[in-house]
Amino acid sequence: MTAAVEQTEIVATIREWVDREVIPVASELEHADEFPAELVAQMRELGLFGVTIPEEHGGLGLGLDIYALIVIELSRGWATLPGIVNGSFIASYLLRHFGTAEQRERLLPLLAAGEVRAAFSMTEPHAGSDVQSIRTTATREGDDYVVSGQKLWVTNGWRSGIVLLLAKTDAAADPPHTGMTGFVIEKEPEVSELPGLTIPMPGMRKLGYHGVESTELVFDGFRTPASSVLGGDAGVGQGFKYFMSGIEVGRVNVAARGAGLAQAALDDALRYAQQREAFGKPIAHHQAVQLMLAKMATRAEAARLMVAQAAERKAAGERADLEAGMAKYFATEAAQENALDAMRIHGGFGYSPEFRPERYYRDAPLLLIGEGSNEIQQLVIARRLLERHPPTSGA
Repeated sequence: MTAAVEQTEIVATIREWVDREVIPVASELEHADEFPAELVAQMRELGLFGVTIPEEHGGLGLGLDIYALIVIELSRGWATLPGIVNGSFIASYLLRHFGTAEQRERLLPLLAAGEVRAAFSMTEPHAGSDVQSIRTTATREGDDYVVSGQKLWVTNGWRSGIVLLLAKTDAAADPPHTGMTGFVIEKEPEVSELPGLTIPMPGMRKLGYHGVESTELVFDGFRTPASSVLGGDAGVGQGFKYFMSGIEVGRVNVAARGAGLAQAALDDALRYAQQREAFGKPIAHHQAVQLMLAKMATRAEAARLMVAQAAERKAAGERADLEAGMAKYFATEAAQENALDAMRIHGGFGYSPEFRPERYYRDAPLLLIGEGSNEIQQLVIARRLLERHPPTSGA
């Protein structure tokens, strides 16, 4: 069996699992804001927490391109599921590329097996897209760093046993990003009060993205060993660079979520439009509905292709911030637009929790904001375009 055939079969296996196990229960779990423990257990068995982790560390050893296709399928079933996986995905990426040998050998097998889940923590109350404005500090004291500050919107913040944390180790650094360091914080999962760390539960209330907690992390004199610096001594002051690289691959995840949600909205709209009759025939035979279906299908297919292109480029080791930004921007906008069109096609039922479009409509906006807002994506796209196409003399 060739690698390409094997990878195709892996994606098909996930698609079948989503159809069989996820879609029938997703809305009920989402409306109850219930953590999908049984689904997560099955995801562990399928190896979904270690898709891109090398086989020698217990993972599947697949590329970012295959991971993106898997995320599309998961999001097609329920957009929360790839969110549960994403923290471990980014953590394993950062450990593989920047971690010390000890950090990789000890932590990657735990992440691959899903024995420990991870969270990615960068955002603060006053610092979202402007990462250089973070105020959380980590001060060296002997063999430890003492962390103080507040983080927000930490997915898996309570259930995680590993937190990839960005903090300032040199508040006087100029430019500020040169004084930032990444930490691999280890903590006891599902505990709200730890020495120097409070995680208020229940987590932050949200319009959608239910079933997984988004929390604050309040550090007040939390001690972490100096060995927890991502990359060891060489990683001090490199955190901004490391975390921006992690965000880039995270954008592929969010873009894939958008593509999956756009496809889910299309699937439901197609099904309903052929069942619902008005004026003596299925509404799918009315031109106004056909125009919406055509636009929805085009968005979903274009989103999938853009995600695949960005993931393939990144998997090949090439710079992909332009492609990842484009994919994240387009696919998440496609998800939002398709969700609304699915509601319109469903009419009054689209506004009811008895049907799925209202869930898509509530889940989609997060994707416009997460891993860098779409306004930031447009700036990234424009800047990279200008870099790639400098003015030529005599033009």
